[in-house]
Amino acid sequence: QVQLVESGGGTVQAGDSLRLSCAASGRTFSSYAMAWFRQAPGNEREFVSTISRTGASTYYADSVKGRFTISRDNAKNTLFLQLNSLKPEDTAVYYCAAGHLVAREFKAYDYWGQGTQVTVSS
Repeated sequence: QVQLVESGGGTVQAGDSLRLSCAASGRTFSSYAMAWFRQAPGNEREFVSTISRTGASTYYADSVKGRFTISRDNAKNTLFLQLNSLKPEDTAVYYCAAGHLVAREFKAYDYWGQGTQVTVSS
């Protein structure tokens, strides 16, 4: 089992950057594929990015490709999401998730954090 705590959200202007972190408890962080999802009010939870256990493979939603970068530090049990060139449509609560396989479907992930709010003003 793993517990996840996100941080780093905030309110920024369009074009700004943020770096989200997800701290994982336990000693098995490196055995999980990790992902970021987001959910805006009135919308379904949306896939953002996922990374394999070693970090060798990463995948992105088309809407964030080229602007967001996912990474992980297994020695520090931490997942990151670098958000650059932010747009108002990126406004959402961002969640990190842990699962056994890289996937774009939220049902593939077993553990979730509580989320961190990102608000981008125009």
